[in-house]
Amino acid sequence: MGAMDVVTDELLIFHRSSVDVVSEDVLTCDGLLLATTENIGYMAGLTKDLFDRCYDKWLGTTDGLPTAIYIRAGIDGTATSRAMSQIASGLSWRLIRPPLILKGDYSQQFEGEVAELAGAFAAGLETGLF
Repeated sequence: MGAMDVVTDELLIFHRSSVDVVSEDVLTCDGLLLATTENIGYMAGLTKDLFDRCYDKWLGTTDGLPTAIYIRAGIDGTATSRAMSQIASGLSWRLIRPPLILKGDYSQQFEGEVAELAGAFAAGLETGLF
């Protein structure tokens, strides 16, 4: 377990940077919360690298994986949302909601929105909703 890992009675939450994720991390999880920034109208390069490294190993083995996505976008976020949703669809992952796009100048409100998304996702996993 790493410094950002959290354990409750029912739930193990672990945090990994895209560069540190290996395919087995997702093969053994019950749900996935993905975060990326939008850079030049597309997902961050390290997020793309993650999919480049692991996509084939996940294809057909992670079908139905409950997934949530949030995107930190300076202006729009639409292209990144579309790309991430298409990748999730190609992997047959189940998006629990459309990607959360946090756009514009940074606002402390973003932290609350992400906390709400993560909390609802964790609660849904714990209760078997997802």
